[in-house]
Amino acid sequence: MRHDVTFPLYVEVDQIFNLACPASPTHYQFDPVQTTKTSVHGAINMLGLAKRVKAKILQASTSEVYGNPEVHPQPESYWGHVNPIGPRSCYNEGKRCAETLFFDYHRQHNLPIKVVRIFNTYGPRMHPNDGRVVSNFIVQALRNEDITIYGDGSQTRSFCYVDDLIDGMLKAMDTGEDFTGPLNLGNPSEFTMVELAEKVLRLTASKSKMVFKLLPQDDPKQRKPDIFTS
Repeated sequence: MRHDVTFPLYVEVDQIFNLACPASPTHYQFDPVQTTKTSVHGAINMLGLAKRVKAKILQASTSEVYGNPEVHPQPESYWGHVNPIGPRSCYNEGKRCAETLFFDYHRQHNLPIKVVRIFNTYGPRMHPNDGRVVSNFIVQALRNEDITIYGDGSQTRSFCYVDDLIDGMLKAMDTGEDFTGPLNLGNPSEFTMVELAEKVLRLTASKSKMVFKLLPQDDPKQRKPDIFTS
């Protein structure tokens, strides 16, 4: 069924995976007010549904709750370094508020919750115009267009294959009610953007050249999950 999570939903379910929200900066900045509403109103409506039908509910949160981190790698205990009024805030703060709602419903209503923080993920069926770095680089290379790198390319990301991410989400949902998270889900192997571009160029045998543009505001300098502590 097709439904907008910013409105209440009335169905009978046993488990809820709340993944609703655009995750690419290009897409979530297109309508930032709606992005915030999707995270906040969506969380309220899905938590209300879970409470009504006594369902276990998982929130797909994000590494963006850590902002531009001053701690590296990022453990789940880190509270983050987030700009609340910047162009990325609709997503970052929306997801942070959703986490708050999940834990308040857990404390106030004893609702069984799971919160996972998803780091950069890639895999088949990504939209060519997704706007995230892996798909951007691959599409540009296949078209022999310039590879667009923001900043000097020294900023890092850690890329998790989508099958591994889904496996982690399913396993998190299957944990006992005493485990709530938050839980980092991602790959602890770290790449600079230049290293990623070089790998894509090598694998595609592309004639593309790397071009460097100004770094967007609040773009994180580092991103790497600590998946060994909690």
